[in-house]
Amino acid sequence: MLRDRFAGPHTPATATGKAWIAASFRTNTTELHAISQPGMMQAGIRNLPGAVIIGGGMIVESNGSLVGAVGVSGAPGEDADDACAKAGLNAIHDKLDF
Repeated sequence: MLRDRFAGPHTPATATGKAWIAASFRTNTTELHAISQPGMMQAGIRNLPGAVIIGGGMIVESNGSLVGAVGVSGAPGEDADDACAKAGLNAIHDKLDF
């Protein structure tokens, strides 16, 4: 875990919640955000303890299998959190095929 000294104290728990929910549902949090709006069938997942369903949580796969997830928080907006998560995954992409 890395945290910029200017990132708020809530960001580690937020990032962890994003990674946890992405791994649990095997779906990136941006996609979960879209399908779990109030009134939708999957809306209940927003009430799970520790669940953070906004952009920045992405699954990590190797050879088609889920091996983990990454969560990013602290950028100015969930789109930026998503971009940071994608950049991190792209940086290690060649190391994931084991």
